[in-house]
Amino acid sequence: MLAKSRPAPPPGGEVLWLQPYPDRLLDELPARDADDPETSAVARETIEPAYLVAVQHLAPRPRAVLILRDVLGWSAKEVADLLGDSVNSVNSALQRARAGLREHLPAERQDWTGGEQDAGTRDLVRRYADAGVATDVPTPASMLRNDVRCSMPPTPGLHVGRDAVVNDWVEGGFEGMKGPRAVPTSVNRQPAVAFYLWQKGEDAYLPVTIDVLRVTDGAIAEIVTFHDDRFPRLGLPERLPADGTE
Repeated sequence: MLAKSRPAPPPGGEVLWLQPYPDRLLDELPARDADDPETSAVARETIEPAYLVAVQHLAPRPRAVLILRDVLGWSAKEVADLLGDSVNSVNSALQRARAGLREHLPAERQDWTGGEQDAGTRDLVRRYADAGVATDVPTPASMLRNDVRCSMPPTPGLHVGRDAVVNDWVEGGFEGMKGPRAVPTSVNRQPAVAFYLWQKGEDAYLPVTIDVLRVTDGAIAEIVTFHDDRFPRLGLPERLPADGTE
């Protein structure tokens, strides 16, 4: 079914069907072994955008085995019974899947943030939002890691490195934006900032983009930007009035 339902990922690394998942829906899922730190870490990481991109590069069978074993916590025998395969074959497919993930996941995955944000992360997100409102490039640039990654699915392309990301901001006209507004939020258990721009004809601020941030060691390691069509499903306001309040 996986093989038939999705085309192969394009060679540039872009996954065109990636969508952010609202935390309010994740909160409704039943907790499984919530007190187990390892289980909680896996549950957090497997819904982050970087993981969702990486897993879609896997062939259908290894992908299915990985999701059943590592995400849902099934035993090798349960997976073998479901797929009509042997336990040895399932274990081999899992090894191939994990090796494939390592090729596409960013480095230092064990340091990813998620779940409850600490005070430092909340302050970083606040400063990032304030800098966005001020259309101040140097300030958010100082928050980026040297090896930061930035993408905007489904738009093709991946910018890697602080200079490449900042140049993209400048060439995209970020500094010329007039009075945006920012709403901090959370998506895929990661901090995010939704941006709005004033539209005179609508007499309101309307959605533009939402930046989902991955924070590592107090700096932004990845920015995945989504378009305004994602706002309603994420429970974000469809417009902000002139005073900037909901």
